Amino acid sequence: MAGRKDKIQKLRGSRIAIAILVGILIGCVCSVLFPNGFFNSGSSSLIVNEERLSKSTSKVGLASCESSERVKMLKSDFSIISQKNAELRKQVRELTEKVRLAEQGTENARKQVLVLGSEIKAGPFGTVKSLRTNPTVVPDESVNPRLAKLLEQVAVNKEIIVVLANSNVKPMLELQIASIKRVGIQNYLIVALDDSIESFCESKEVAYYKRDPDKAVDIVGKSGGNHAVSGLKFRVLREFLQLGYGVLLSDVDIVFLQNPFGHLYRDSDVESMSDGHDNMTAYGFNDVFDEPSMGWARYAHTMRIWVFNSGFFYLRPTLPSIELLDRVADTLSKSEAWDQAVFNEQLFYPSHPGYTGLHASKRVMDMYEFMNSKVLFKTVRKNHELKKLKPVIVHLNYHPDKLERMQAVVEFYVNGKQDALDSFPDGSD
Repeated sequence: MAGRKDKIQKLRGSRIAIAILVGILIGCVCSVLFPNGFFNSGSSSLIVNEERLSKSTSKVGLASCESSERVKMLKSDFSIISQKNAELRKQVRELTEKVRLAEQGTENARKQVLVLGSEIKAGPFGTVKSLRTNPTVVPDESVNPRLAKLLEQVAVNKEIIVVLANSNVKPMLELQIASIKRVGIQNYLIVALDDSIESFCESKEVAYYKRDPDKAVDIVGKSGGNHAVSGLKFRVLREFLQLGYGVLLSDVDIVFLQNPFGHLYRDSDVESMSDGHDNMTAYGFNDVFDEPSMGWARYAHTMRIWVFNSGFFYLRPTLPSIELLDRVADTLSKSEAWDQAVFNEQLFYPSHPGYTGLHASKRVMDMYEFMNSKVLFKTVRKNHELKKLKPVIVHLNYHPDKLERMQAVVEFYVNGKQDALDSFPDGSD
């Protein structure tokens, strides 16, 4: 019995030892797997998660602020881009119009490159064309900054109609302004030669330019008659050309019925209306001079053309055009000559011993589009077919009763009064 009890006690002791050993092993494993303990691990995890959540929330707040600022920046950029786009559209429209005008002179520009560039060989018979269109000058705004700024506002495609006027011609000027507005011409500028015309232009809301004081010009400008004032234009127009603008000079005794800029060729230095009254006198003809005493050589051929009218002409801003103005102004300053006579002498007299002629290209305007009053009253009004034509302008240059005839032109061509021209004689009484 005693031996059996000893065996049971030994077995219980070994079990206890095994249990203790297993407990120790489990403790070691837990210490490895959970070094911070069961409860510390959970709290640490919560803290980490809270930190992460806090950081995430702050990031969301920052992202929201950044998004708001970004929207503002995008709106600002969009506004700037919209403005630039509007400017670009305006530039495209302007460039399109310039291209349209440039197409007129494409062939002339090509010839300029050929003639002014490298040496060239003549082409086959019938293909050679000489240079007719001179290059324009480089604009020089330092000549007259005030005028340059004004022309930037008034001119269209670097072209401008210029009219010189003093108070002596106010009634005709008023009628002309009405015709300009009726046609819708924007690039029209009056050079006011006295204070009365300056005030008049302001009341009519018409662009004007008052020159800086110049004694030589002011004396004639304020009190001179038609011919005296007409002579001033050759001095006044020079600055316009130097600034790079094409100038269409107009006297005040002209009614505008269409926009003239759509009827110009722009292929010559000078483009002028004619005083001629038919194809021969306007565009030139071979006039045979008969001298019987010469026998076999009694007939001498001469070339004739009626003069260019110095009251309506277009000048491109070229060196020959500026030289023409200088020559005419210089001659008029030394003599009592008529400006139109001097204008044509400088244009047509060739170089000869003791004299160097002006090398300016020239073109005569269509006499039925740019019509003088002799053509109108002597021919057109008596011809049923010609009466149907609508001229670009009518210049009452052949008649002293200018205002009355200008009014009749408006009645006939604008108001449709078919007998408005009938009461006037062909010429003057």
